Amino acid sequence: MHNLKMLKWLALSLLAVVLDQASKWAVDSSMQLYQSIPLVPYFNLTYVRNTGAAFSFLSEAGGWQRWFFAGLAIVISIVIAVWLARLKQHETLLAVALSLVLGGAIGNLIDRLAYGYVIDFLDVYYQTWHWPAFNIADSAITLGVVLMLLESFGLVGSKQSE
Repeated sequence: MHNLKMLKWLALSLLAVVLDQASKWAVDSSMQLYQSIPLVPYFNLTYVRNTGAAFSFLSEAGGWQRWFFAGLAIVISIVIAVWLARLKQHETLLAVALSLVLGGAIGNLIDRLAYGYVIDFLDVYYQTWHWPAFNIADSAITLGVVLMLLESFGLVGSKQSE
């Protein structure tokens, strides 16, 4: 029974990976690097390649960061998978949050290992100010972390005794 629960959460992670990789493939195969397509006010599709981490942190580091961030993603993915396996049945919100973070980490890891960079394309802006471009994997990680924070502060989810 516990294995079936774990499979459900791994399926959510897999969904995040598939959506992430499919969207990156669509952008990479249909857009030129740095091409920008306005969709709605304050939001463009803009194809960029990020050799660094979040917000292009260490993107100019010379190449070693590819393997550092790949190794970090592998370690974090293992820790999250073990954490997921140890959750209690009533910890549903935490399981969803961890599954999203895991899927996002794996989605970006695939890019880093395959290309040496992460494909980003979601561009939110106001006038001339642009938030750093991001992707579906980044969105899954962010949503997962927000859910974890909300749950840890007791703002969402139910507290049950063991």
